[in-house]
Amino acid sequence: MMIDVRDVWKRYPGAWVLRGVSFQVERGRVQGVLGENGSGKSTLFRILAGLTRPSRGSAEVMGQEVSVKTRQHVAYLAEVNPFYDWMKVMEQVEFLARFYPGWDMDKSRELLSFMGLDEDKKVGALSRGQQGRLKVVCAFSWPSDLVLMDEPLSGIDPPSRKRIVEALFSEFRFGEQTILISTHLVHEVGEFIEDVMFMKEGEIALSGNADALREERGESLSEMFEMVAM
Repeated sequence: MMIDVRDVWKRYPGAWVLRGVSFQVERGRVQGVLGENGSGKSTLFRILAGLTRPSRGSAEVMGQEVSVKTRQHVAYLAEVNPFYDWMKVMEQVEFLARFYPGWDMDKSRELLSFMGLDEDKKVGALSRGQQGRLKVVCAFSWPSDLVLMDEPLSGIDPPSRKRIVEALFSEFRFGEQTILISTHLVHEVGEFIEDVMFMKEGEIALSGNADALREERGESLSEMFEMVAM
């Protein structure tokens, strides 16, 4: 089992942002985590990435309680831009590579070319879409077991979204890697999602195998998203 989350609660001052969340994800699956802003998705991803701890409950990655040790198996693409504006693109890639054993610089160069990114351009001069492409380059230059992608398409222009989605699922090692992806743009990635859970107000409102839910409910994932959000 890649992920095992059991009765996780998380409280920030004045509010519970996760309320009894439990789910499991098997190795090699693409799991969609869908919900509006404030539904608890980002907090859940931060817990799995080992950046914050649950107030109650437990979260395991690869059979181990989430900790500093599990971070070596996890690539985390936060919605917030993690880059340094003053660095050139390749300098930023090389800087990150120092922190991750096994980083594949040949893969970095291949993906930078595929994404149409200039290695010598300053990160601060990149558009938001180009910076989104760079995040994907960094996530897949390191052969992690689990990739957490929090709103990787948010605010990005349609051509960049298309290129990012193509890269995500061409580089994904099916059967080996596991992906958790949160997004508002369900129609952009819906065909790739194998399992899905819809979150609302810190709880899982609906979950299951994506194809089974489509057949059972006679709705697309986008329609289910709209229903849960109501």
